[in-house]
Amino acid sequence: MSDSQTVSAAVAKLYNTYPFPPEALLDEPPPGYNWRWNWLAAHNFCTGQKPQKQDIRILDAGCGTGVGTEYLVHLNPQASVVGIDLSTGALAVAKERCQRSGANRVEFHHLSLFDVEQLPGEFDLINCVGVLHHTPDPIRGIQALAKKLAPGGLMHIFVYGELGRWEIQLMQKAIALIQGDKKGDYRDGVQVGRQIFASLPENNRIVKYDKQRWSLENNKDEYFADMYVHPQEIDYNIETLFELIDASGLEFIGFSNPNFWDLDRLLGKAPELVERAKELSDRQLYRLIELLDPEVTHYEFFLGRPPLIKADWSDNNALLAAIPELNPCLEGFPSQCFFNYDYQIVNLSVAEFEFMQRCDQNSTIAEILTNVELGLDGVRSLLQQQLILLTPA
Repeated sequence: MSDSQTVSAAVAKLYNTYPFPPEALLDEPPPGYNWRWNWLAAHNFCTGQKPQKQDIRILDAGCGTGVGTEYLVHLNPQASVVGIDLSTGALAVAKERCQRSGANRVEFHHLSLFDVEQLPGEFDLINCVGVLHHTPDPIRGIQALAKKLAPGGLMHIFVYGELGRWEIQLMQKAIALIQGDKKGDYRDGVQVGRQIFASLPENNRIVKYDKQRWSLENNKDEYFADMYVHPQEIDYNIETLFELIDASGLEFIGFSNPNFWDLDRLLGKAPELVERAKELSDRQLYRLIELLDPEVTHYEFFLGRPPLIKADWSDNNALLAAIPELNPCLEGFPSQCFFNYDYQIVNLSVAEFEFMQRCDQNSTIAEILTNVELGLDGVRSLLQQQLILLTPA
């Protein structure tokens, strides 16, 4: 086998031994939502408007045991979904998971990212979470996926960050050293890792970091193995991340956790430094932020294939003629206090609440404002907070 095939076989062996993620199977749709897996919410985040179609094709690239796949089916009722993975063990769980919860618009294939061209057609949304960094050649992987993205399509990616995973890297190397010739025996690796953690002093940096960040989920061997005995992992920083992104040939739309990338949260007490930082390029600014906040353990972001039309709601007439509707990823509405698309608490004014109650997917903003005392600035605020989606006239 080639080096790439050897790595892929080792990764498949890990996930056949420990199918991942190990979330419980339910006989009902999964709870809540992840807005990144909802086509309406994701498209609005990336373009500022509701997509023109909802009968789309979605690819879950590296679907594992189908936790994300199940959400993709239930959150997008008009979509058809395809899941691919290297692990036959994980795929068996994914199929059972989706069957039990009624996620019946999905098909699964035992397939590598590198062989995704074997699937027919293109996809409007590609989800690739926690996968590329475990491949032997992430650039080849992202390029293979990019070829399957339809014009106007979106790709959501999640990869590891090196700064916030430094202690994890140390433990990975320590376990491998002790395992010696038994490296690749993942059950032995988990046992060795557990023994190390049990033996290290309480004030040990690796122990403290694990307890602070990961200990609850790492009670499960599947999580522990994925974190500490994985045979293949590439961790990124902003500079190497954008080498990966540039290689895709796609447009970088933005990080899907934008609050983290706001310099004001770090240097807001020094406005003169924030002002000086405006001279930096976007990538230099991202690098500055991760250097100042090295807790970053991952990067999550959207890419798109042009033409990707982005709405501009600065024209009052265009805004008034648009038809608003509620973001599908809200919890606790109708109420003036509820959770937004990102599970952050929102408190509405009386006028904002009345406006959102009248968003019936038929009335224009102009029609709603005849009965609600809310100005266009208030409407734009709701739009900026992604509490509403707009369909252009």
